[in-house]
Amino acid sequence: MAVWIQKYVPKSLSEVAGQNSAVERLRAYAENYKRGTKPLFLYGGQGTGKTSSVHALAKDLDYEILEVNASDVRNADSINSLLGAGIHQMSLFGRGKIILVDEVDGLSGKEDRGGVAAITSLIVKSSYPIFLTANDPWNKKLATLRKKCELLEFRTLAYTSITNHLKKICELENITYDESALQELARAAGGDLRAAINDLQTFSYEGKLTKENIKMAYSRDHTETIINALTRVFKTTKSDVALPAFDEVQEDLDTIFLWIEENIPVEYKKPEDLAEAFSNLALADVFRGRIRRWQYYRFYVYCYNLLSAGIALSKNEKYSGFTSFKPTSRILKIWMANQKNLKKKAISQKIAEKTHSSKKTVAQDVLPYIKMIFKKNKEEAERLSKYFDLASEEITWLKA
Repeated sequence: MAVWIQKYVPKSLSEVAGQNSAVERLRAYAENYKRGTKPLFLYGGQGTGKTSSVHALAKDLDYEILEVNASDVRNADSINSLLGAGIHQMSLFGRGKIILVDEVDGLSGKEDRGGVAAITSLIVKSSYPIFLTANDPWNKKLATLRKKCELLEFRTLAYTSITNHLKKICELENITYDESALQELARAAGGDLRAAINDLQTFSYEGKLTKENIKMAYSRDHTETIINALTRVFKTTKSDVALPAFDEVQEDLDTIFLWIEENIPVEYKKPEDLAEAFSNLALADVFRGRIRRWQYYRFYVYCYNLLSAGIALSKNEKYSGFTSFKPTSRILKIWMANQKNLKKKAISQKIAEKTHSSKKTVAQDVLPYIKMIFKKNKEEAERLSKYFDLASEEITWLKA
């Protein structure tokens, strides 16, 4: 099963949804480009079609495209190496050429090591049209680069444009749908067409889309939600669907571990599926431990592969029906335990300061006797309360 955001990426500018004026200017810029013309800086939210429009333009004009992702190629040496020759060399096949520098706002102060300056220096020398993309072009670090470019906004897509695009996909994929459910899905995407297509593939896994299917599609801040990602993992047996599930999720690795651990037994009912899933989860945890112990950050890829494709392929066939995935209860239990121990820690700290002991020693060896005194000897308890400067709630805790 192909990932729909790849399957239905625009093959031509005519297929780009909801950006008519932007794509017209894009085409005119490329067709009329002359050396010395300012690069075109495309900006707008995620999923509005910036990168896909440049690729569609290249196909329409039969141009070669040289693409550099600034988030991956961060320093000046790498950028000069990849872009330096490309902006002057002719296409290998004698065709026209387009230069795309994607996600320039992915460069950050300490890590880019001159990346922004390198791009700024190179783009004014290009023999070919250059396009840059960013979600936020107004970032201070891009000020110099922005002045060297013409800005072109890709506006946030109206939910009606997203709805119409989703309808076409439903027809091509033979998906039956409830009109109101499709509109709700489009609204929930917040103008992000890519996220809406991901959701459609996720929630129409049984060949239909109903309001019940999209109960999990709550509002997002232009990013994939953890609920959607879990649905993609648990409701597929295809690695190419599961692997990118956590790519757009704004949760750290530890949180993803907790969500997966909590919901494996909710979704998987067969003992062999449970055993295989927890085995892959444990192996991912081994790599996480090595990352922390040895700082081998390249092991992150194994963690995410095991948490996505590893969990998805732990079953031989997907489980039908709607599953309500829930957040981990472990964090709540830890919080409750911490709240329960707060007074104990505070009292131990006060006693430790007065007795010149460690807080750990007081908690383990002294506090049990103090509690016994507070329960058995009222006068001594009052004396100790004043000496240790205990609050009323702390005294209550010691008497309990």
